[in-house]
Amino acid sequence: MERGYILHHRPYKEAQALVNLLVDGHGRVDAVARVGSGKRSNKAIIQPFQPLIFNLSGKNALKNLTQVEAAAPAIPLQAESLYSGMYLNELLVRVLSVHHDVHTLFQIYHNTLIELARKFDQIHLRLFEHQLLQELGIMPSLMYDCTGEPLEAEIFYRFFEEEGFRPYLNTRMNNSYSGASLMALRDDAITEQHYKDLKYLMRQILQPLLGNKPLVSRKLFAQKFSK
Repeated sequence: MERGYILHHRPYKEAQALVNLLVDGHGRVDAVARVGSGKRSNKAIIQPFQPLIFNLSGKNALKNLTQVEAAAPAIPLQAESLYSGMYLNELLVRVLSVHHDVHTLFQIYHNTLIELARKFDQIHLRLFEHQLLQELGIMPSLMYDCTGEPLEAEIFYRFFEEEGFRPYLNTRMNNSYSGASLMALRDDAITEQHYKDLKYLMRQILQPLLGNKPLVSRKLFAQKFSK
């Protein structure tokens, strides 16, 4: 049996659904799930944020999902935490392909949901984005700038996709980030003063992966909580 979470699902054929899964030890897996109907329906657990155990079969990229059971109660996300969970799911569906080798991402995702269920704090989103980018092998160094010099808290840096972080001494420019914020992300020492820098840094690094299509969950979050 495998364990995982459903990131997204949609109707496929009669009494079936097409699901995008995050599976422990595998990463993203796409599968067809038989949902059923009436008393034999498992619609109640074919849902995001519900820990599942199941079997996967099939030789093609699109697997068959069978013997689906709840592994534990659903993660109780509410308000900002619920919309944050929706963001994580949409981000993973958009960024991950079935070919990405992200074997440890399941536990990172699970732990993030647990933390969000306890209390919403955007620090959990920034740490997850950071770990996701590390898993994908595209997170720039947070130890050294593009010249090979160690990052310094008092210096501001701009990010360039092919280079990493370019120093601009002690002058803040548009789309620049303080060395203190970058070092806080590296050292898992984020505080409120770093939130704005790291929010826009993550957006900039993720943009090439996401393309021009806006994230629906980000728009919904802004409409609901940025009033």
